Amino acid sequence: MDSKNIPSIKNPAVLFLSFFGVGFVKYAPGTFGSLAILPLLYFLGKFNPPAFLFLPFLLILTLLSCFIADSTQKKYLLHDPGWIVIDEVLGMFVTWLFICNNNLVHLLIGFVTFRFFDIVKIWPASYFDKKVKHGAGTILDDIVSGLYAGSLTVLLIKLLEYFKV
Repeated sequence: MDSKNIPSIKNPAVLFLSFFGVGFVKYAPGTFGSLAILPLLYFLGKFNPPAFLFLPFLLILTLLSCFIADSTQKKYLLHDPGWIVIDEVLGMFVTWLFICNNNLVHLLIGFVTFRFFDIVKIWPASYFDKKVKHGAGTILDDIVSGLYAGSLTVLLIKLLEYFKV
């Protein structure tokens, strides 16, 4: 890859996909991408909003991310590079939609469950990750992982409440 074809956060698409450069941290960029959205989710959770309010925004942002990821990966001749962390950001957002609050324990459980499912990639996340070569494959595996993580987060929160932990 010549120097003109190296991703730079000066490129708006790279800035967006790396979530304002977070994806370029040296170690565990996916984990840092997942963490980077937590302050915003905490703030939004202060208002205990209904999840359905965020669905149109999330759908548009997911579609936009798929297309930007596809064109950027083609430009730089890459497939799902570690610096693209907008997928982790969206996956954490999906996870948070199951709780829509700012309880730090709930956010921690959501973060841990999302990272677990993002790493393990249970089907159909694994299908999107391995088989879909479009930018959608880069993004949608984390959306699926967010759905799994959100479901498990709710279950774990209910268990904690039941056992009064």
